[in-house]
Amino acid sequence: MTTIADFTVAANDGTPVDLAAKRGKVLLVVNTASQCGFTPQYEGLETLWRKYRDRGFEVLAFPCNQFGGQEPGDAEEIAQFCQVNFGVSFPLMAKVEVNGAGASPLFDWMKREAPGLMGSKAIKWNFTKFLVDREGHVVRRYGPTDKPEKLAADIEALL
Repeated sequence: MTTIADFTVAANDGTPVDLAAKRGKVLLVVNTASQCGFTPQYEGLETLWRKYRDRGFEVLAFPCNQFGGQEPGDAEEIAQFCQVNFGVSFPLMAKVEVNGAGASPLFDWMKREAPGLMGSKAIKWNFTKFLVDREGHVVRRYGPTDKPEKLAADIEALL
């Protein structure tokens, strides 16, 4: 059975990140964008990360420019924007595509594991979130309108 530990992604600086190293952690994987109406959710994601990181929780943010061209920056611009505007200290990954032929294999797998409304696989917009348990299984998918603070009880249940 496939788990998140079977994937390798790239960090914001391009270095490989073997997600097997995240075994035993509860993860929140999010496709993000800097120029989106949901961009203020970075603040809530940072709050969750700071509150639960010592208990084995991590946020993994994957910038994506597929929705309205709302993440046009390069890796350095994205990192600077997130740090300056929201104090982001959780890991930023390299920019990815989440839908289509060029979609990240990680996102293709998560979409199969946790389909959206009415069984749809495609991610509809920025700030779609996937909660992954300590064993590396996708537990739940949240839509862009689900604010990070609303996920706290689900995160705590997995910790």
